[in-house]
Amino acid sequence: MENNASMPEALLIEDERAVRMATAQTLELGGFTVHACSSAEQAQPWLQPEFAGVIVTDVRLPGRSGLDVLAEAVALDPDLPVIVVTGHGDVGMAVEAMRAGAYDFIEKPFAAERLMETVRRAQEKRRLVLENRRLKAAWAAHPDMPVLIGQSAETERVRKMIRSVGPTVVDILINGQTGTGKEVVARQLHAASGRKGPFVAINCGALPETVFESEIFGHEAGAFTSAQKRRIGKLEYAKGGTVFLDEIESTPLALQVKLLRVLQERSLERLGGNEPIGIDCRVIAASKADLLQLSAQGTFREDLYYRIGVVNINLPRLAERRDDIPLLLAHFVQLAAFRYQRSAPQWTPAQMAQWQARDWPGNVRELRNFADRLVLGVAEGIASVAGPDTKAGMEFESLPHQVDAYERLLIAEAMSASDGNVATAAERLGVPKKTLYDKLKKYHLAANRPADCG
Repeated sequence: MENNASMPEALLIEDERAVRMATAQTLELGGFTVHACSSAEQAQPWLQPEFAGVIVTDVRLPGRSGLDVLAEAVALDPDLPVIVVTGHGDVGMAVEAMRAGAYDFIEKPFAAERLMETVRRAQEKRRLVLENRRLKAAWAAHPDMPVLIGQSAETERVRKMIRSVGPTVVDILINGQTGTGKEVVARQLHAASGRKGPFVAINCGALPETVFESEIFGHEAGAFTSAQKRRIGKLEYAKGGTVFLDEIESTPLALQVKLLRVLQERSLERLGGNEPIGIDCRVIAASKADLLQLSAQGTFREDLYYRIGVVNINLPRLAERRDDIPLLLAHFVQLAAFRYQRSAPQWTPAQMAQWQARDWPGNVRELRNFADRLVLGVAEGIASVAGPDTKAGMEFESLPHQVDAYERLLIAEAMSASDGNVATAAERLGVPKKTLYDKLKKYHLAANRPADCG
């Protein structure tokens, strides 16, 4: 079977040939790359700590058993999901597997739908776990490099744009509300460019008009009263690197003409000087305003907009990427716990659901500040952690566990709203009745079966 790195993986261990082929076909049709093995020994090459997929193994195998595979997987990586397949009625074996750390168990014979629902859920958890590890490793290796966190479709779109245009020399305009992470994306673009020079950030909105030209373009000694010696401007200083012009909409109109000329000619003259000086920097601009609308109002030059906006990257509001909130919050809480030397707080599924439903007008920046307040114990509606404060790096409720808890909450709410009618609740949730029954069993939720008859 051909391995496709873009597809999730499943390691299947089943000694019965017919069952193995049928199960492999089901998984492949479900979008998985399958490594089908007839024994634990044959599966050994894929039993690695960073295996990115899911393990599905029969309990009874020739040679080493499925429980032996489970024990090895748990020893390699406790978060590596193992789904154990047991014989019909073999409850004792299933209980033993769950106690040993199995992600879930399936009884033979099983429906393809039941298998795929379990495997997909396990794969999603695995993906989140590995993504969280990658973020931790990236932050540990480059603590000054902010990471772009999230796996939502909107975040993946931005990440794809960074990979596509980052290595080029094209100037870029990043559009986004306050707090959406414009500088994070700019730094990611700089890293992707491979340029060895510095990343120079300039907040155009924070520069008084009287010093703007000197800061950006530099000045010669004697250019004005207080100019006692030559000063190298930011564009010249960023030689071989990247200049980030944040809030470019705040650039004084009179200086937009000069900035446009410099960007077109890639050379400048320092204030008070006559000699053209070549510049070697990539320019990334950012704006929280609609520059075309500003140009229509006469406060921003249209030709400058088209010069800096050869490529536009539009950043989503946090409310447009709500699925990223659990991962973002977990990351920010970790950083805050390390910074303040506090233990990380716990939260309930209901609280997470409320936070995901918020508008977050301050976007990711507001969420990060909220994480600080959680760790400091001054945020509203958060359970305190028992025991004394400890240093950061301590355990806290894992993201996969929170995802499960959130799913349980949604199911419980749907069942309550449907007066316990499984068919009605399944329709509300958009899942088959069989899937909902499986989840009710998993989360120990009661179903009103008599009301579901007919």
